[in-house]
Amino acid sequence: MYKRILLKISGEALAGEDGTGINPAMVDKVVTQIVELNKLGVEIAVVMGGGNFWRGRQGDFMEKATADQMGMLATVMNGLALQDAIEKKGVATRLQTAITMNTIAEPFILRKAFNHFEHNRVVLFACGTGNPYFSTDTGAALRAAQIKADALLMAKNIDGIYSADPRKDKSAKKLDTISYMEMIDNHIAHMDATAVTMCMENKIPIVTFGLDEPNSIVRAAMGEKIGTTVS
Repeated sequence: MYKRILLKISGEALAGEDGTGINPAMVDKVVTQIVELNKLGVEIAVVMGGGNFWRGRQGDFMEKATADQMGMLATVMNGLALQDAIEKKGVATRLQTAITMNTIAEPFILRKAFNHFEHNRVVLFACGTGNPYFSTDTGAALRAAQIKADALLMAKNIDGIYSADPRKDKSAKKLDTISYMEMIDNHIAHMDATAVTMCMENKIPIVTFGLDEPNSIVRAAMGEKIGTTVS
Protein backbone atom coordinates (compact mmCIF):
# COMPACT_ATOMS: atom_id res chain seq x y z
CA MET A 1 0.00 0.00 0.00
CA TYR A 2 2.67 2.50 1.06
CA LYS A 3 6.20 2.59 -0.37
CA ARG A 4 7.60 4.92 2.33
CA ILE A 5 6.15 5.36 5.81
CA LEU A 6 6.85 7.42 8.90
CA LEU A 7 6.03 5.33 11.95
CA LYS A 8 5.42 7.22 15.19
CA ILE A 9 5.76 5.06 18.31
CA SER A 10 4.62 6.59 21.58
CA GLY A 11 6.90 6.15 24.55
CA GLU A 12 4.02 4.79 26.60
CA ALA A 13 3.50 2.07 24.00
CA LEU A 14 7.13 0.96 24.35
CA ALA A 15 6.64 0.70 28.12
CA GLY A 16 3.89 -1.88 27.61
CA GLU A 17 2.16 -3.06 30.77
CA ASP A 18 5.09 -1.77 32.86
CA GLY A 19 3.88 1.82 32.38
CA THR A 20 7.41 3.24 32.50
CA GLY A 21 10.79 2.34 31.08
CA ILE A 22 11.29 -0.09 28.20
CA ASN A 23 9.43 -3.39 28.00
CA PRO A 24 11.65 -5.87 26.07
CA ALA A 25 8.67 -7.90 24.83
CA MET A 26 6.98 -4.78 23.45
CA VAL A 27 10.19 -3.61 21.77
CA ASP A 28 10.57 -7.03 20.16
CA LYS A 29 6.95 -6.90 18.96
CA VAL A 30 7.55 -3.52 17.31
CA VAL A 31 10.91 -4.42 15.84
CA THR A 32 9.72 -7.76 14.41
CA GLN A 33 7.12 -5.88 12.38
CA ILE A 34 9.58 -3.18 11.27
CA VAL A 35 11.97 -5.88 10.05
CA GLU A 36 9.14 -7.68 8.21
CA LEU A 37 8.18 -4.47 6.40
CA ASN A 38 11.82 -3.74 5.57
CA LYS A 39 12.15 -7.17 3.94
CA LEU A 40 8.98 -6.47 1.94
CA GLY A 41 10.70 -3.40 0.50
CA VAL A 42 8.94 -0.68 2.50
CA GLU A 43 11.14 2.33 3.30
CA ILE A 44 10.71 3.02 7.00
CA ALA A 45 11.46 5.99 9.22
CA VAL A 46 10.57 5.94 12.90
CA VAL A 47 9.94 8.77 15.35
CA MET A 48 9.86 7.85 19.02
CA GLY A 49 8.07 9.59 21.84
CA GLY A 50 9.67 9.75 25.28
CA GLY A 51 6.73 9.58 27.66
CA ASN A 52 7.86 6.29 29.18
CA PHE A 53 10.76 8.21 30.72
CA TRP A 54 9.71 11.86 30.83
CA ARG A 55 7.03 14.17 29.46
CA GLY A 56 7.58 17.91 29.23
CA ARG A 57 4.40 18.63 31.16
CA GLN A 58 5.83 16.76 34.16
CA GLY A 59 8.26 19.65 34.56
CA ASP A 60 5.69 22.26 35.59
CA PHE A 61 8.08 23.27 38.38
CA MET A 62 10.84 24.25 35.92
CA GLU A 63 11.37 26.27 32.77
CA LYS A 64 9.22 24.90 29.93
CA ALA A 65 12.18 24.80 27.54
CA THR A 66 14.27 22.80 30.03
CA ALA A 67 11.46 20.31 30.65
CA ASP A 68 10.96 19.82 26.91
CA GLN A 69 14.70 19.32 26.36
CA MET A 70 14.63 16.53 28.94
CA GLY A 71 11.81 14.95 26.94
CA MET A 72 13.92 15.15 23.78
CA LEU A 73 16.71 13.26 25.51
CA ALA A 74 14.21 10.58 26.55
CA THR A 75 13.43 9.95 22.87
CA VAL A 76 17.12 9.25 22.23
CA MET A 77 17.05 6.44 24.81
CA ASN A 78 14.08 4.89 23.04
CA GLY A 79 15.81 5.33 19.68
CA LEU A 80 18.94 3.55 20.90
CA ALA A 81 16.83 0.68 22.24
CA LEU A 82 15.02 0.27 18.92
CA GLN A 83 18.27 0.59 16.96
CA ASP A 84 19.91 -2.16 19.00
CA ALA A 85 16.92 -4.48 18.65
CA ILE A 86 16.51 -3.94 14.87
CA GLU A 87 20.19 -4.51 14.14
CA LYS A 88 20.17 -7.73 16.20
CA LYS A 89 17.62 -8.99 13.65
CA GLY A 90 19.99 -8.26 10.78
CA VAL A 91 18.63 -4.97 9.42
CA ALA A 92 20.88 -1.90 9.20
CA THR A 93 19.71 1.33 10.86
CA ARG A 94 20.77 4.91 11.34
CA LEU A 95 19.75 7.02 14.33
CA GLN A 96 19.54 10.73 13.55
CA THR A 97 18.96 13.38 16.22
CA ALA A 98 17.63 16.91 15.90
CA ILE A 99 20.07 17.92 18.68
CA THR A 100 23.71 17.28 17.81
CA MET A 101 25.29 14.45 19.82
CA ASN A 102 27.92 13.05 17.47
CA THR A 103 29.23 10.30 19.72
CA ILE A 104 25.77 8.69 19.87
CA ALA A 105 24.07 9.37 16.53
CA GLU A 106 24.15 11.27 13.27
CA PRO A 107 22.74 14.79 13.20
CA PHE A 108 19.52 15.05 11.22
CA ILE A 109 20.49 15.62 7.58
CA LEU A 110 17.71 15.05 5.06
CA ARG A 111 19.99 14.05 2.18
CA LYS A 112 21.61 11.41 4.38
CA ALA A 113 18.20 10.05 5.30
CA PHE A 114 17.33 9.62 1.61
CA ASN A 115 20.67 7.89 1.07
CA HIS A 116 19.89 5.47 3.90
CA PHE A 117 16.55 4.60 2.30
CA GLU A 118 18.41 3.80 -0.94
CA HIS A 119 20.59 1.37 1.02
CA ASN A 120 17.58 -0.31 2.64
CA ARG A 121 18.30 1.06 6.12
CA VAL A 122 15.68 1.91 8.73
CA VAL A 123 16.07 5.54 9.81
CA LEU A 124 15.23 6.52 13.39
CA PHE A 125 14.57 10.20 14.12
CA ALA A 126 15.00 11.32 17.74
CA CYS A 127 14.58 14.62 19.63
CA GLY A 128 11.35 15.61 17.89
CA THR A 129 11.81 18.89 16.05
CA GLY A 130 14.77 19.81 18.27
CA ASN A 131 12.80 22.74 19.71
CA PRO A 132 10.81 23.22 22.90
CA TYR A 133 7.06 23.84 22.72
CA PHE A 134 6.64 21.20 19.98
CA SER A 135 5.42 17.66 20.62
CA THR A 136 6.93 14.53 19.11
CA ASP A 137 3.65 14.20 17.15
CA THR A 138 4.59 17.45 15.42
CA GLY A 139 8.12 16.15 15.00
CA ALA A 140 6.70 13.07 13.29
CA ALA A 141 4.51 15.16 10.96
CA LEU A 142 7.49 17.39 10.11
CA ARG A 143 9.77 14.46 9.29
CA ALA A 144 6.97 12.76 7.30
CA ALA A 145 6.66 15.89 5.16
CA GLN A 146 10.43 16.22 4.75
CA ILE A 147 10.99 12.62 3.64
CA LYS A 148 7.83 12.74 1.46
CA ALA A 149 6.24 9.81 3.30
CA ASP A 150 3.17 8.20 1.76
CA ALA A 151 1.56 7.97 5.20
CA LEU A 152 2.10 8.76 8.85
CA LEU A 153 1.36 5.69 10.99
CA MET A 154 0.64 6.46 14.65
CA ALA A 155 1.04 3.41 16.92
CA LYS A 156 -0.50 4.27 20.27
CA ASN A 157 -1.85 2.55 23.36
CA ILE A 158 -5.44 3.13 22.14
CA ASP A 159 -6.90 1.48 19.04
CA GLY A 160 -8.09 4.61 17.22
CA ILE A 161 -10.01 7.86 17.51
CA TYR A 162 -13.32 7.83 19.36
CA SER A 163 -16.33 10.14 19.40
CA ALA A 164 -15.51 10.80 23.07
CA ASP A 165 -12.92 9.64 25.59
CA PRO A 166 -13.64 5.88 25.85
CA ARG A 167 -12.10 5.79 29.32
CA LYS A 168 -14.72 8.25 30.55
CA ASP A 169 -17.68 7.62 28.23
CA LYS A 170 -18.69 3.98 27.68
CA SER A 171 -20.98 5.02 24.81
CA ALA A 172 -18.06 6.43 22.82
CA LYS A 173 -17.78 4.94 19.33
CA LYS A 174 -14.59 4.32 17.40
CA LEU A 175 -14.39 6.24 14.13
CA ASP A 176 -13.12 4.47 11.01
CA THR A 177 -12.39 7.77 9.25
CA ILE A 178 -12.29 11.45 10.13
CA SER A 179 -11.17 14.54 8.26
CA TYR A 180 -8.26 16.76 9.25
CA MET A 181 -10.63 19.70 9.82
CA GLU A 182 -12.95 17.64 12.03
CA MET A 183 -9.93 16.78 14.19
CA ILE A 184 -8.95 20.43 14.46
CA ASP A 185 -12.43 21.99 14.79
CA ASN A 186 -13.56 19.48 17.44
CA HIS A 187 -10.30 19.81 19.42
CA ILE A 188 -9.80 16.06 19.40
CA ALA A 189 -6.81 15.50 21.66
CA HIS A 190 -5.73 12.17 20.17
CA MET A 191 -2.76 13.94 18.60
CA ASP A 192 -1.31 17.43 18.46
CA ALA A 193 -3.33 19.90 16.34
CA THR A 194 -0.13 21.32 14.85
CA ALA A 195 0.76 17.85 13.58
CA VAL A 196 -2.69 17.40 12.04
CA THR A 197 -2.45 20.77 10.30
CA MET A 198 0.99 19.96 8.90
CA CYS A 199 -0.25 16.63 7.51
CA MET A 200 -3.29 18.35 6.01
CA GLU A 201 -1.16 20.97 4.27
CA ASN A 202 1.14 18.29 2.86
CA LYS A 203 -1.65 15.81 2.01
CA ILE A 204 -0.22 13.05 4.20
CA PRO A 205 -2.85 10.57 5.44
CA ILE A 206 -2.63 9.62 9.11
CA VAL A 207 -3.44 6.09 10.24
CA THR A 208 -3.71 5.79 14.02
CA PHE A 209 -4.13 2.39 15.65
CA GLY A 210 -3.40 0.35 18.76
CA LEU A 211 0.02 -1.21 19.07
CA ASP A 212 -1.50 -4.06 21.11
CA GLU A 213 -3.48 -5.35 18.12
CA PRO A 214 -1.88 -8.36 16.36
CA ASN A 215 0.59 -7.36 13.63
CA SER A 216 -0.95 -3.88 13.59
CA ILE A 217 2.01 -2.00 12.11
CA VAL A 218 2.30 -4.36 9.13
CA ARG A 219 -1.46 -4.36 8.61
CA ALA A 220 -1.60 -0.56 8.61
CA ALA A 221 1.34 -0.28 6.21
CA MET A 222 -0.32 -2.78 3.86
CA GLY A 223 -3.46 -0.65 3.71
CA GLU A 224 -5.75 -2.86 5.80
CA LYS A 225 -8.59 -1.00 7.47
CA ILE A 226 -7.35 -0.73 11.02
CA GLY A 227 -7.75 1.96 13.65
CA THR A 228 -8.78 5.37 12.29
CA THR A 229 -7.67 7.09 9.09
CA VAL A 230 -7.40 10.87 9.09
CA SER A 231 -7.45 12.34 5.58
